[in-house]
Amino acid sequence: MGRFFTQKLSWNNINIFPHTTFNWVSLDGSQVLCHMAPDNTYTAAAHFGDVKRTISQHKSMDQDDTGLLVFGYGDGGGGPTSEMLEKLRRCRGMSDKTGLLPRVKMGDSVDDYFARLEKKADKGTEFVTWYGELYLELHRGTYTSQANNKWNNRQSEILLHDIEYLATMATIKDSSYKYPKKAIDDIWEDVLLCQFHDCLPGSSIEMCYRDSDKLYAKVFESGRELLKSALSALQFGSDSTSRSAYTSINTLPWPRAEIKKIPDSKNEYALVHGGPGVASVETLSSTSKSAASIKEVKDGVFHLSNAHFKIQVENGAITSLLDQAEDRELIPSGRKANQLVIFDDKPLYWQGWDTEVYHLRSREELAPSGKSRIVEEGPHRVSLITEHKISEKSWIKTTISLAASIEDQPSYIEMASEVEWREAMKFLKVEFPVDIMNTEASYETQYGIVRRNTHYNTSWDMAKFEVCCHKWADLSENGYGVSILNDSKYGFATAGNLMRLSLLRAPKAPDAHADMGRHHIRYAILPHSGPLDHRTVRTARNFNHPFRLIDSSKYLSSPSSAPTSSTSTSKVLSSIRLAGSPALILDAIKRGEDDEDVSRGELPSRKGKSIIIRIYESLGGKARGVIEVDQDVLGVKKVEKCNLLEDEGEVVEGEGEEGKWKVELRAFEVATFRLQL
Repeated sequence: MGRFFTQKLSWNNINIFPHTTFNWVSLDGSQVLCHMAPDNTYTAAAHFGDVKRTISQHKSMDQDDTGLLVFGYGDGGGGPTSEMLEKLRRCRGMSDKTGLLPRVKMGDSVDDYFARLEKKADKGTEFVTWYGELYLELHRGTYTSQANNKWNNRQSEILLHDIEYLATMATIKDSSYKYPKKAIDDIWEDVLLCQFHDCLPGSSIEMCYRDSDKLYAKVFESGRELLKSALSALQFGSDSTSRSAYTSINTLPWPRAEIKKIPDSKNEYALVHGGPGVASVETLSSTSKSAASIKEVKDGVFHLSNAHFKIQVENGAITSLLDQAEDRELIPSGRKANQLVIFDDKPLYWQGWDTEVYHLRSREELAPSGKSRIVEEGPHRVSLITEHKISEKSWIKTTISLAASIEDQPSYIEMASEVEWREAMKFLKVEFPVDIMNTEASYETQYGIVRRNTHYNTSWDMAKFEVCCHKWADLSENGYGVSILNDSKYGFATAGNLMRLSLLRAPKAPDAHADMGRHHIRYAILPHSGPLDHRTVRTARNFNHPFRLIDSSKYLSSPSSAPTSSTSTSKVLSSIRLAGSPALILDAIKRGEDDEDVSRGELPSRKGKSIIIRIYESLGGKARGVIEVDQDVLGVKKVEKCNLLEDEGEVVEGEGEEGKWKVELRAFEVATFRLQL
C-alpha cells in the first residue's frame, strides 16, 4: 500500500494537524503518500462553503493546490444525491465565470488523484514528511471501553496463533490430517468482523456487543475443537518426559519456564519448562527449601520476597520494591505502587469514545475496605488479597502474587483483579510511581515500539495524556527500567515518573450498559536491569500465553488408521527455529494459502507443500538471524522472502543441507518467508 486518504485528524480537539498532502514515514522506514480532505469531513453536503474550504483550509498549497472533496450521506447513508451534483455543477460554473472558487472537477477516482500526486513527486515536487504516529487527539476512551470485548479480541488472536502453528505441524506429523483452512478462515473472518469500527473500540450500540459475544463464543468453541484435532494428530503426550500426570505445550518460539498450580489440588505446584513445542512438567515438593516467602510484619503490612525482589505491601499497595541484585529501591519514598484510583469521566460529547484531560483533576485514591489476607504461603508462590469497596454496588478484589525465581527467567510481580463494576461515568486506573527518570516512555504497538514524551512541554505533548499500548509499556533510564505488562488493556499514560494503566470505564452512550458486570484483569510489574530489550518483549508474550497443564492421555490415540510419521512429536514441534539476534521474533507459522492441499480454489493453487513463517524485528535496529529447520523432518528445498500475500519472492541464500538460511531485517521490519517442502 503506497497511498493513504483520510480526514480523521481534522477532529483533533487540541492541536491542528499542520499538513494536507504529505509523506508519512512509519516505524520501519517505509512510507506512504497521504492526503487529508481539506474540507475536514467525509460527508460534505457539496455546497459553496465545502468547495471554498477545500482551498481555504488547504495546508500544503506550496506543494500542490488541489484537494479531494468527499460528499454524500455517509455512516450508512445513501451516498451522493442529485441535489449535491447540481450544487457542484453550479459551483463549477461560478468558478468558470468569476474565478472566486476553486474549479470543481468530477469523474476521477481517488486513485487517479494519487497517481497525479505521484507524478508530481517523480518530477521533483518535495512533499513534506511526517515521521511516526498520527495521533488522533480525540476518542482516547476507546482504548478502554468495552473491556470484555477487548479481552475476547486478545484471546482470539492468541488462539489463532496457536491453531495455525499446531495445525501446520500436524500436517507434517500425520499425512492423513488435512489443514483446516475453511475452519481457520471462518474464525479469522469472525474475529476481523469484531475488530471492525466501532466494535473493537468499544463505541458501538449494545446490540453489537450481544452479537460479538455470540461470535466470540463460537470462535472459542471452534478453536478448541481445532486445537484438540491438531493435538490428536500430533499424538501429543506420546513422548512426554514429564514426571507428572500432566504435560504442557509451549507455542512460543523460545524456551521458557513457569510455576503453575496443579488443577484441583489444594497446594501443589509444578515447574513447567522447555520448548518450543512439548514442555516438561515437574511436580514440586512442598518440603523443598523456601524460594518465595510471605509474612505479616505488623497489622496490615506484609513482606513478600524471592531471590530477585523484596516487597512491602501496606493496605493493598506496594510501598517498597527492592531489586536485591542491584540493591535498588524502585518506589519513591512516600509513594504507593499498585494504587487503585478512580476519576470522574464526563467528556464533552461522545461518552463511549472520549475521555478529556480535565478528568485527571478528579483523581481519588481507593482505600481498602478490609484487611489484606494471605492466600498462598509458598514456598513456590506467595499471594495476598485485598478488597476495595468502590461504591455500594461496585468492588474490586486484587491478589498480589510473587512466584519463586526461576534460573535465567525474568521475575515479575503479578496482580490479578476480580471486579464487580456498576458505576456511571467513572474511570478506574492503577498507578505505578517508579524511581526512574526519562523524558520518553516506550509502548508496544503492533510489530514495533512507539516512544512518547513523559512531559507536557507543548500542547502536542499534553494532548497525549492517554495513549494506546498493546502488551506492555516501559519507562527506562540508563542502566535500569520498569515495564508494566497486561493481558487485555490498551490505555496507558506516563507523566513524569508515574505510570498509569487504565482498567475500566463506565460510559452510558451509545451502550447504556457498557462494561457493567464482572471483570477479571491481570497485569504485572517487570523491573529489569539494563535497557529495554528482548526480555520485556518476550516476558510480555509469556504473560499473555501462560502455560496450561494438559492431561496428555486425551490425545494419545491417532485420529485415523493412516500411518503417522515415526518422528517424535517434540521434534516435529521444534523443527522450525530462529537463531541469532533476540530482537527477532518468529511471530507466526502457518501453511501456504495456495498450497494444493490447502487452497479452497479461489485462486490458482501451488504444487507441493509450503510453510509460511512471519518474522519481525521488535526493538528498532537492524538485526540478523538464521532460520533453522530439521531437514530430516521437513525436507525444505528452498526458502524465499515473499510479501504478505505470499506471492513469489526473492530466494534466500543458505545452506540447505544443513537447514540454515540467514536473514537480515531492518528496524521494525515485518518479513514473510516461504519454506518450500
